[in-house]
Amino acid sequence: MADLKIAVILGSTREPRNGAAVADWVVAKGAERAAADYELVDLRDYPMPFFEAPVSPAYVPPTDPAVVKWADKVAEFDGYVFVTPEYNHSFSAVLKNALDSIYHPFNNKAAAFVSYGAYQGARAVEQLRLVASELQLAHVRQQLGFSLFTDFENMSTFTPGPQHDASADIMFTQLEAWTGALKSIHANETVPA
Repeated sequence: MADLKIAVILGSTREPRNGAAVADWVVAKGAERAAADYELVDLRDYPMPFFEAPVSPAYVPPTDPAVVKWADKVAEFDGYVFVTPEYNHSFSAVLKNALDSIYHPFNNKAAAFVSYGAYQGARAVEQLRLVASELQLAHVRQQLGFSLFTDFENMSTFTPGPQHDASADIMFTQLEAWTGALKSIHANETVPA
């Protein structure tokens, strides 16, 4: 077992969805590495109410049992890979809701991004980087983007080209380095009660 534990968060709950195959590919690539253990975390397994807390979770911890379950799961990990589609030049609403619902479990940890869409989901990651910064997530430069036109057969069956392997290695290497560096910081943090 590796010293680092990294979640691959699948940020789409649609049926059908292309993201499941992309996330499985990321987990499989991560399994080839020795520096970290990668685990799929599917937002379908963490249904939450629409965020409407009167105070930000940065100041008051969530009390809704579904949100607490999500927060507890996120807290298990040292770093994250977010897998997101691009919807209307941004990332999915279900992922935004999951991120808005908690705060402290993400602080001072590292993140990487994998996206897919008509333009490889690049615009979704641009938006997601802004939110990650507010959550105090250190996000790495390298990201992966998959085109619905060239990396999916008939825009539905995931068939990534071999050129993505080298990019994935760079992303994993950057993420593992930052995750390891930040682990000592978040391990000694105290969360406001």
